[in-house]
Amino acid sequence: MRCTASAIGVELAARLPSHARRLLHARLAEASRDSVRRDRHTVLAADAADPRSALQAARAAVRARQRGDHALAAELSLLAAQRTPHEDGDLLTERALTAARDAAHYGDLSRGRAAARLIVGQDTTPDQRVDALIALIDASGQHLRGADELFAAALHAAPGRPDLTAQVLIRQSVWANVSEGDPHRACALAGRATDLAEAAGDTTTTAMALTMQARLQRILGHPDTATTLARALSLPRAAFIPVNGTPQHLAARHALFDDRPEEARTALLPLLVEAERTGDAEATVDILRSLAEAELRAGRCARALDHAHRAQALTDGTSLSPAPACYTSALVEGTAGRTDLALVHARRGVDTARQEDNRVFLSRNLFALGHLLLVTGRPKEALEALEEVRDLEKLQQVHDPSVLRWHPELAETLVALGHLDQAQSLLDDTRRTATDLGRDAVLPALERAQALLDAVRGDFGTAARRLNDAADRLHHLPLERGRTLLALSHTERRGRRRASARTAARSATDLFTTHQAHPWAQTAAHTLGRLEDAPTDDDARPRLTSAERRCAELAAAGASNRDIATALTVSVKTVEATLTRVYRKLGLHSRFQLAHTVTPAHE
Repeated sequence: MRCTASAIGVELAARLPSHARRLLHARLAEASRDSVRRDRHTVLAADAADPRSALQAARAAVRARQRGDHALAAELSLLAAQRTPHEDGDLLTERALTAARDAAHYGDLSRGRAAARLIVGQDTTPDQRVDALIALIDASGQHLRGADELFAAALHAAPGRPDLTAQVLIRQSVWANVSEGDPHRACALAGRATDLAEAAGDTTTTAMALTMQARLQRILGHPDTATTLARALSLPRAAFIPVNGTPQHLAARHALFDDRPEEARTALLPLLVEAERTGDAEATVDILRSLAEAELRAGRCARALDHAHRAQALTDGTSLSPAPACYTSALVEGTAGRTDLALVHARRGVDTARQEDNRVFLSRNLFALGHLLLVTGRPKEALEALEEVRDLEKLQQVHDPSVLRWHPELAETLVALGHLDQAQSLLDDTRRTATDLGRDAVLPALERAQALLDAVRGDFGTAARRLNDAADRLHHLPLERGRTLLALSHTERRGRRRASARTAARSATDLFTTHQAHPWAQTAAHTLGRLEDAPTDDDARPRLTSAERRCAELAAAGASNRDIATALTVSVKTVEATLTRVYRKLGLHSRFQLAHTVTPAHE
């Protein structure tokens, strides 16, 4: 019997006396048809310190690893180390290191700690002690506690060994960026690791350090980013570098930042094969996430969903932090699947990142949450999430606007709520930074937000020109082009150019439908339907009474029913009844549709 919640099975087994457990394992070994699981039961039925069962467990772990059952491999390799007699110190250390690495690959923190304790308790070499501590750090992921002490212990174990020190500093750099939110310190640590590894002639560690340094330089907007990454790519590729830590993966990420999804996809597919072959769960999740983003940018929604689902399933089946996979799931589901499910993923990602004090993925999940709230017609809630993203990114000193594109989303939210001066200031600052850094990929989305601002100010002609120009620059990104054309349709309708509005809405609908972006396709189809059904060149607002129009305008601006009731000095029930009449008259079903139909009231 297997329990979906693994802790139940562990608890049930723990309640049994040891002799009863061994007897049951012996019976299960006789009944099992799976050779690897039969060996597991045989080992667990034997005495605790048995060299023969230790060897049997080690061999079974190899077979489990070869067939891709990495959870079982981690358990068996730790059993092999635990069953190895202490007097056979070298073999015990070797098996414990294997167990620590298996645990790191699978994200199994408890077994990683147990394996590390076996090594630290032995009379081992500095290489072995540092390897054990590094494996423990890698297995810990975002769950690491007492990080300073652990890093200090690893550095203490590597005196006079610049290559080992460099490996520790690389992990310390990751921790400084992710959990301390200090990319400047992280970049300095990666730079020190690079110098030490180069001095030691360790090209493998040098490549890892340069990759981390280039990652942080991109965040900080450093002009040497491309040069640093090129240096890393020029070095020989070592097989045991985690795939998600290679310069090849970072180059693919940078291609995504620069809106080159096909280039990213070409680089990522062989990395996925390698990650799955080595059984590194964290690396596999990272590559799947990157592939999901690449496919989504390219408009291949079905493939993006598949990659996101695989990343989420693998994450949920291991001890890995859910925050990274939740971020990707939220983005992909919100574009290609169900927005309600996307919101669940985003909120789970936010909660997890807060608990783990992971500032990087707190920003990302809040961004996904804010984006989803904006496009589903809840700009006030979106503003809260996106303003926290802005504050977090400022705190983390993120300078490059292409890494996480919250700027145009926040600008659109500010426009929707009537905060026009704030929106203009944000757009001007971001456009200036993007231009200075040469991040042209960011500009079309900024132009879309600027056009919405122009339209609110009544300059529909300028707004339409901006949107047409932006759409022309987005042929290689069909979903972004569709979103821009949908904004163009709304702008043209508000400017009373219904024929142009219909053309833009039809193009957007075709794009979203062709690329299976279902939530966006439904929104675009509704917009097109209203344009084709309406008998005049004006919108449906003249059919509303003055009270209905004012109520609709406030709702379109993101005000809650209670806010509207206060503003109009009526009861909440009156507001609900009025909005029901508005929806019926205009043929709408949500505040998101209302926000694109009625000009919002400015606050």
